[in-house]
Amino acid sequence: MGAAPGPEGAGSLRKDWKVAVAKAQAVGAGRRQVTMKGLYFQQSSTNEEITFVFQERENLPATEDYYVKLQVKACALSQINTKLLAEMKMEKDFFPVGREVAGIVLDVGSKVSFFQPDDEVVGILPLDSEDPGLCEVVRVHEHYLVHKPEKVTWAEAAGTIRDGVQAYTALHYLSHLSPGKSVLIMDGASALGTIAIQLAHHRGARVISTACSLEDKQYLERLRPSLARVIDLSNGKAHVAESCLEETGGLGVDIVLDAGVRLYSKDDEPAVKLQPLPHKHDIITLLGVGGHWVTTEENLQLRILKDVMEKLSAGVFRPQLDEPIPLYEAKVSMEVVQKNQGRKKQVVQF
Repeated sequence: MGAAPGPEGAGSLRKDWKVAVAKAQAVGAGRRQVTMKGLYFQQSSTNEEITFVFQERENLPATEDYYVKLQVKACALSQINTKLLAEMKMEKDFFPVGREVAGIVLDVGSKVSFFQPDDEVVGILPLDSEDPGLCEVVRVHEHYLVHKPEKVTWAEAAGTIRDGVQAYTALHYLSHLSPGKSVLIMDGASALGTIAIQLAHHRGARVISTACSLEDKQYLERLRPSLARVIDLSNGKAHVAESCLEETGGLGVDIVLDAGVRLYSKDDEPAVKLQPLPHKHDIITLLGVGGHWVTTEENLQLRILKDVMEKLSAGVFRPQLDEPIPLYEAKVSMEVVQKNQGRKKQVVQF
């Protein structure tokens, strides 16, 4: 048997052990990054069915130029516009899922000027992003991010940014909303509708909204400030045009933000699309002279991201969020979102 190590030998052994542990931790961290998973969607050859799958991702390359490496803390789930992707020739075997992200800056490129490590940020990944927002770490250009207000939670930031941009674009840039104008916001209990109502009230508008169910009607009637009128479309008896003309004394509304319209008669409309939607002629009828009709489509004005977050922080926006869900439930939840079955905004909390 060899002699027991002396004090100096024991110290050397402890030092060697610490080095070995550090190396093992580094290797383990590297392995965890290598096996980091992100959520993608795969479309069938007929372009009808979408499948969501988790894919392993390799280490992210070094952060360069204007790019930021972000540790994702929350990512909101929104329906994927496959038609838009097809029109823009952006189809691929596996497409990244999740664009509205909030998180902590881990690293910045040499030309980044707005952010530094440990900053808390929120933003929207561009359509051509190679990274899915539903992943632990992503890369994003600094121009797609803004600082997250300290009082705003991760889920609130990620769950509001996209709908806030859409509502802001529709009411501010496309229809020039001002105090005293009358606004019809269709499907006001939806995630987008809720934010649009709050923005319209903040600007001093008189707001009318439609409800697709009794639950939606009750939700809208509880909102404060109160709506001028809630039109219940769930029983098929209410007429949007008549209700709006009655509310405005026959003048019609100044602004309409729709949530889809019927282009054909009910007999000609495909059965899968039958919803309590107004006909396009109803919208034209209820519009006042010089009124604006803003139809819902993806039109993201990234330059107003900061203002959206400021209004969220100030309490102007009070998003209708569901309870945050863990990443491992994202596949099932995204399937529900894609089928447009949920009412509240779904957010994955990391």
